[in-house]
Amino acid sequence: MMRVLVTGAAGFIGYHLAALLLDEGHEVVGLDSHNDYYDPALKAAREARLTSRPGYHPIRGKLEQPGLLAELFARHRPQAVVHLAAQAGVRHSIDKPRAYVEANLQGSFELLEAARAHPPAHLLMASTSSVYGANTAMPYRETDKVDTQMSFYAATKKANEAMAHSYAHLYGLPVTVFRFFTVYGPWGRPDMAPYLFTSAILRGEPIKVFNHGDMRRDFTYVGDLVRAIRLLIDVPPVRPDSAEAIQPGDSLSPVAPWRAVNIGNGESVPLLDFIAAIEDAAGVSAVKQMLPMQPGDVPATWADTTLLRRLTGYAPRTSVRDGLRAYVAWFRDYYGAPAE
Repeated sequence: MMRVLVTGAAGFIGYHLAALLLDEGHEVVGLDSHNDYYDPALKAAREARLTSRPGYHPIRGKLEQPGLLAELFARHRPQAVVHLAAQAGVRHSIDKPRAYVEANLQGSFELLEAARAHPPAHLLMASTSSVYGANTAMPYRETDKVDTQMSFYAATKKANEAMAHSYAHLYGLPVTVFRFFTVYGPWGRPDMAPYLFTSAILRGEPIKVFNHGDMRRDFTYVGDLVRAIRLLIDVPPVRPDSAEAIQPGDSLSPVAPWRAVNIGNGESVPLLDFIAAIEDAAGVSAVKQMLPMQPGDVPATWADTTLLRRLTGYAPRTSVRDGLRAYVAWFRDYYGAPAE
């Protein structure tokens, strides 16, 4: 049995990961601030499902609060840490960049300092496919350059990757950063496309379709994502003896126990196909309002998941249609939306 610290445990992905770890009999220390970026009632509902289970220890607080994480690490001595807490959202970062400095930069610094003082066996940190920015060669590979971020959110996540690499190099802290690709599923955030589309479709209201629908995403079902994270916990990177010892396609640093890993479904699905799958699950046709591309967005994402398969033997496999059927069923149950 492990003791695992999950930051952002009342969030969308954190909730699912904590539940999976508890299912396996592990102890979970869950930190979350319950901020009001979106409805805190949804976070409270997720957390209530976790606190009802043995082995879960909820802690309320902000990452960036000086001393909070240091005290938490000293008291609980987690064997593994999965750092998911962050200020999320590409578009929100255009209007409120300071929130990203505080949570993503200052907060991650506090976490790295706490991990330096009380090193876990493995620190895993959430990054994003947005770090690939303006790259056009697809599928994205972990060894690609990531120097052209197109939103401040993505820039803070790239900074987190670099910060973690420096701590891995200087202090021998084993770090895996995992890059998410458009995660969706039950208990999802209300600022994300599945909620916005499903809510509008069920109410008979128009949905906003950006870039006139000419967009593609590597949609990843949340259950697949957290299974991949769980398997990566057991594969901490080791500092290589030499650069020549690193296998082709591996993002392992030549000077530190640090690695980046994509977690995606391994396919790029047209946005209009994604909307069609929601329509099918809801039994209602969408009214589409076609709009130009939004600032900070990219037209396509697509993950190469070869490294994930090599490290864990696993690759996400839930189809968009199956995943969205589960999402729409949860949406109707949680929000009381009418059945078809």
